[in-house]
Amino acid sequence: MKLAFIIDPIHQLDPCHDTSVALMEAAQILGHEVWITQVNLLAVVESKAWAILERVELVPVQLVEGRYQAANPWYKLSERKFDSLETMDAVFMRTDPPVTVSYLYATYILDYIDQKKTLVINSPNGIRAANEKMYALQFTKAIPETIVTTDKQLIRQFVEAKGSAILKPLGNKAGEGILILQPSDRNFNSIIELSTERGRVPVMVQTYLSEAKEGDKRIILLNGEPIGAVNRLSAQGEFRNNMATGGTVAQSEITPQEREICSVLAPTLRQDGLIFVGIDVIGGYLTEVNVTSPTGVREIDRLNNARLGQQVIEWVQAK
Repeated sequence: MKLAFIIDPIHQLDPCHDTSVALMEAAQILGHEVWITQVNLLAVVESKAWAILERVELVPVQLVEGRYQAANPWYKLSERKFDSLETMDAVFMRTDPPVTVSYLYATYILDYIDQKKTLVINSPNGIRAANEKMYALQFTKAIPETIVTTDKQLIRQFVEAKGSAILKPLGNKAGEGILILQPSDRNFNSIIELSTERGRVPVMVQTYLSEAKEGDKRIILLNGEPIGAVNRLSAQGEFRNNMATGGTVAQSEITPQEREICSVLAPTLRQDGLIFVGIDVIGGYLTEVNVTSPTGVREIDRLNNARLGQQVIEWVQAK
């Protein structure tokens, strides 16, 4: 097969952490061609999606004494061409959020791939429909009590009723802008004003889950089926469990309750073409559904001696 990956500039990726690299490695190991491009290199020509593509060859990371080690250099670029994306068997949209205007326009370009010829992971329409904070709200029995609003008074009422809450900007990533709200905080009004841009931008406010101290579990789903999980733990002096904020990871299993959450999500994910997804679960509650560039595969593989990337590529082979 020929697989294209739409990624951030490859020199910016961390081969020991980035799931995109794990997927590309798996494809190469299984004997497939790996090509890369970026959102700014996409085009529409004669009503078809095209891209400037580069062939990449990777030196797979090695697991040494429980840690990944990468070669230097860890990749080599060769052939470069401007070609229709329908010459590829699958296209992975793996550009990191936030979903900016350029990201959004890239999904419009990817609409011009005939998915009977080329599988697009994840569906451009699905990505547009699935804001990673808002998407979870449709699964009402799986999520903690949540509001989305710009209204300062409504937020105060919610926080006073709950004692404390978590505020999340709707468009950020990797824990950026997440705050703990407490009604006694003298900065409360200023926090809301800054976060909502003085009432112009809605934010999510969610019941604070004390189980967050025990970790925030990332579960990877492939076509609705859970295939692996890792628990993320906050760094000292930090309440956010994100790896991007210095959090550590620990081995974790998927509980029966979490499998039930996955089974609730699965039909909707499949309907929306969201094939490769990472969900976040705290204390048995779904908190986010990550569809743009879910990560965690490297950590799950390292801790569980697993091969999640290979599972994903084998699934694509079967399709």
